[in-house]
Amino acid sequence: MLESMRASAQGWVGRVIMAILMGLIILSFAIWGIGDIFRGFGANNLAQVGSIEIGADTFRNAYQTELQRQQRLERRNITNDEAHQYGLDRQVLSRLVGEAALDDQARRLGLAVSDESIRKAIVNDDNFKGMTGQFDRQVFDAFLRDEGFTERSFMRQQRGVLSRREIVDTLSSGLRLPKALLEDIHHYQTETRSVDFILIPNVAAGPLAAPSQEELKKFFQDNKALYGIPEYRSLVILTVTPASIAKPDYLSDADALNRYEEVKNERFGAPEKRTVEQILYSSEVEAKVARAKLDAGKTFDDLLKEKNLTPKDASLGTVTRGALIDKNVADAAFSLKEGDVSAPVKAQFGTVLVRVSKIVGSTIKPYFEVAAELKREIALQRAQKDISRLHDTIEDQRTSGKSLTEAAQSAGIEPRVVTAIDSMGNDPQGVPVKDLVDATALMKAAFDSDIGADNDTLRVQGGGYQWFEVTKIDKAREKTFDEAKTDVEKAWRDDQAGKLLLAKTAELTKKLDAGESLAAIAAAEGKLEIKHASDVRRSGSSSLALNVATQIFNVPLHRAGSVESEDGGRILFQVVDSAVPAFDPKAPELTNIMGDVKAGFDEDILAQYLVKLESDIGVKLNAKAFAAATGVSPDEY
Repeated sequence: MLESMRASAQGWVGRVIMAILMGLIILSFAIWGIGDIFRGFGANNLAQVGSIEIGADTFRNAYQTELQRQQRLERRNITNDEAHQYGLDRQVLSRLVGEAALDDQARRLGLAVSDESIRKAIVNDDNFKGMTGQFDRQVFDAFLRDEGFTERSFMRQQRGVLSRREIVDTLSSGLRLPKALLEDIHHYQTETRSVDFILIPNVAAGPLAAPSQEELKKFFQDNKALYGIPEYRSLVILTVTPASIAKPDYLSDADALNRYEEVKNERFGAPEKRTVEQILYSSEVEAKVARAKLDAGKTFDDLLKEKNLTPKDASLGTVTRGALIDKNVADAAFSLKEGDVSAPVKAQFGTVLVRVSKIVGSTIKPYFEVAAELKREIALQRAQKDISRLHDTIEDQRTSGKSLTEAAQSAGIEPRVVTAIDSMGNDPQGVPVKDLVDATALMKAAFDSDIGADNDTLRVQGGGYQWFEVTKIDKAREKTFDEAKTDVEKAWRDDQAGKLLLAKTAELTKKLDAGESLAAIAAAEGKLEIKHASDVRRSGSSSLALNVATQIFNVPLHRAGSVESEDGGRILFQVVDSAVPAFDPKAPELTNIMGDVKAGFDEDILAQYLVKLESDIGVKLNAKAFAAATGVSPDEY
């Protein structure tokens, strides 16, 4: 979770959007609510917000609900210490305090929500609509059961939600974003820079003296976390799917030929196509006159010329019968011989003469071309019927105390043995283990298990089952210096070369800023090639990596800078020019993020309102109760 948050927050726009997103996640609870949580508390209070008490049990339940939600998203266990590090406990508390402050304010303002308004909100809620798009009572009842509500308690909860929304909507109604802000965002999003640059290779750092053992050991100690060996597990895996048990090679040609005869026209045949042309006449009489001209010796092309048409104007294309929308035209076209012209045909928009200039006959693939496909299809269908039988056989064997290997062999299946695999599905060389079925679900289950554990059977996507046993666990550990020495020395050299190259390019940057030309520096450094990029934007460039483009915008116009190249070495660049199009409030770059920016402003107003509101009504916190509810020492708050 922390890594994904860090990745999302790269760059100014990313940080803004992440801040807005996190704020919306927190504050949405203040608007929409999580349940009927502010009633009936005794003396065991965690917080007092105005006239409303927040009990320790209330916080604990809300905290555990949010923690479990995060664990489902992450698909792993998150400890209380991790949750505290991410600030989850403080987010939940902030949300509850905000809700309480809004509820207290609603009471003092005398806000009320009618039962009819609540019923209308529920009926119009998309979450409670069925397949018809209308409110579905069964869907609503299922929601109440899943969330532990009665209808009355849910109505009571919604009353609080709607009263809070009245306050929040009043705060942000009619809010307009300042034009100066929009212009700044437009400038940021649309500015395009052009740069000249050279790539200075690692060898330019100069030769490195051989490191001493002491230097390598110190580097190893300083970066020990980089040289860990993850936990590896040995697994016995048994996967039963239609694909794994199907035996198409054992299928007879007779079975496949029977299927071929059943489906050949629909699946392996190409229907007849015809190149069709038509001339449209305003009346049946006019069409009959044209037909008489044909009978007297004129051609279809002569008729086209009379109406100032070309064959292209008259063409309906080379089509199948079903592709012709007008049934009468289709019937006429597919009853003619090649080159013939029809009698007048009454069509949807008048009367037409139809010509068929070319006929492409129907074709059917021969059996030998599709035999393997048909055998595989039949084998999969038959295997599907065997899945349940094999599942029951294997489960009976496991229940009787047999190992997974013994259970598999009794069913005539050979299990797969994976001698070493980490939680990401890689072998000790870091290569993904091939042909794992539902690898993500399998790895999660396997690394939540233990040697000798009776594991639940996993259902396989697409049909089938998967069993596994953990036979060996090699715990994660740190490498010794001797084990990591080769990698340590390479990393040390890369690190030293990087530092030297950074210092070198810093000096070269100073020279560029002092007036020396990039051409002179490129020549002095070994006749390096000067390249130019004119399409650099904060979102990247066609010729430069994103990290390079980002650094280019950290440098003023006509100044120089350097940045590490993804391919090795460093890029030394000079900003040549900058261009910003005229402000356009409808520019895609602006409209694409307008919703997020507006939501951020709404959030900021609500946050300021809550700060003032909580200050006015008073908020008291029992730090010990808060710490006890999260399992974290009070000293950490």
